Amino acid sequence: MSWVMLIIAGIFEVVGVSGIQMITKGQKRKGFAVLIIGFIISFTLLGLAMETIPLGVAYAVWTGIGTVGSALVGMVYYNESKDRLRIFFIGLVVVAVIGLRLVS
Repeated sequence: MSWVMLIIAGIFEVVGVSGIQMITKGQKRKGFAVLIIGFIISFTLLGLAMETIPLGVAYAVWTGIGTVGSALVGMVYYNESKDRLRIFFIGLVVVAVIGLRLVS
């Protein structure tokens, strides 16, 4: 169950970061609401997951999900670069996160 909470925490980190992007695009009120709610849920679930998952692993997985998720959201919704090399390195982050799960 801790791993499920950690994955959901990572998804809500992406939600929080998306709120930052909304603020920079001029949607201040909605952006701040998304940012605050996203990070409150994310940090809460991260803390719960860390009761059974070691700190280093939990934090690495959480930031990995946030990094990959934010990059994908940027590519899909904000027309950021879809360069092959960028996608390759995003894939490496995914492989690293899966590797951490397998050895933990």
